[in-house]
Amino acid sequence: MRVVIVGATGHIGGYLVPRLVEEGHDVVALSRNGRPRYRDDASWARVTNVTVAREAEEAAGTFGRHVASFEPDAVVDLICFETGSALQLIEALRSRRTYLLHCGSIWVHGPSTVVPTTEEALRRPFGHYGEAKAAIEELLLEQSRRCQVPASVLHPGHIVGPGWVPVNPAGNLELSVFERLAAGEQVALPNLGMETLHHVHADDVAQAFALALGQQEAAAGEAFHVVSERAVTLRGYAEAVASFFGQPSRLSFLAWDAWRASTSEAAAELTWDHIAHSPSASIQKARKLLGYAPRYTSLEAVEDSLSWLIANGRLAAAPV
Repeated sequence: MRVVIVGATGHIGGYLVPRLVEEGHDVVALSRNGRPRYRDDASWARVTNVTVAREAEEAAGTFGRHVASFEPDAVVDLICFETGSALQLIEALRSRRTYLLHCGSIWVHGPSTVVPTTEEALRRPFGHYGEAKAAIEELLLEQSRRCQVPASVLHPGHIVGPGWVPVNPAGNLELSVFERLAAGEQVALPNLGMETLHHVHADDVAQAFALALGQQEAAAGEAFHVVSERAVTLRGYAEAVASFFGQPSRLSFLAWDAWRASTSEAAAELTWDHIAHSPSASIQKARKLLGYAPRYTSLEAVEDSLSWLIANGRLAAAPV
């Protein structure tokens, strides 16, 4: 099968491209820079690398035709964030009925209610990112069910792995939170620390895309959550990270307004986005229809990221 991957050199692509090459697929890797950014692999020598400027080509109305010119059997779009971008691909791929796989986000659900959240749960997205991803999902699945372009949407959680800074136990990207936990210092969490995060290793996301590619009949017209087996609470996550560094957890809890005043505006804004969603997603549908079986738990995925950050001098800490 000829597979075009849009955004192939990013975090997911670093695992997906080698998987597909080893499975015998003819892979065309589209990206801005033409080189894997997070994870190199010998299989890249067997890939057709194409440098593209997606935004410029979309503005000129040529991007969809460029993708279609490779005559793919399937297209994996890892970097589509607006419905207009999805529409260009739909129009270009319709005549060949090329299978289109889109990377969505569990943000399409908005705040969690009954958990774990299933793909059929009521959508209440908020914020431009979540609303746009929900609109793209609706567009693609409607097209698929109308037999225009077969499409599947895979919704990852908080992606982690080597080269990536994980969302931390305070719900933001401040490395100092990990460093304080590693040093046995006190860390303040918002509220009671019972909000949730749902991480997933990039390799498990790649696994899900590869499975969907190989099972188009089961996957087309469907959306799937792609996360670890279970979400973690902020509190449980902080305790596990402290243990990873051989330290007891020294946690305190502050009401939101007091906690917000204790950190930067940027960190507080990101924390609010995460705790307002508090995702906890079910993988039963992906397990049943695709055979999805994540290799990493949430904490194992985060630990893989932390180990890389330490080895590359970006995190001043050392695991036990």
